[in-house]
Amino acid sequence: IAKNDDFKVIEGVGPKMASILNEAGIITFDQLAGTKVSTVKEILAAAGPRYNMHDPSTWGKQAKLAAAGKMEELKNLQAELKGGKKVKK
Repeated sequence: IAKNDDFKVIEGVGPKMASILNEAGIITFDQLAGTKVSTVKEILAAAGPRYNMHDPSTWGKQAKLAAAGKMEELKNLQAELKGGKKVKK
């Protein structure tokens, strides 16, 4: 049985977001990495209007690194993010 990965290591995902993703059947980094951004946005929209402001565009990439255990690369990527969004330089 798959256990839930800790999505809170992903920049932009807090405890409530993690539970919304889990309730939608996304419980592992691999699943999140393989889910289209548009699908994640639909899941967030279905959870209520206050979740529409979240930008999941980098979550898949972050999840892919986490799934591969590349925590150093994940930290480097997150250093360029603010609230899960790429910061324009």
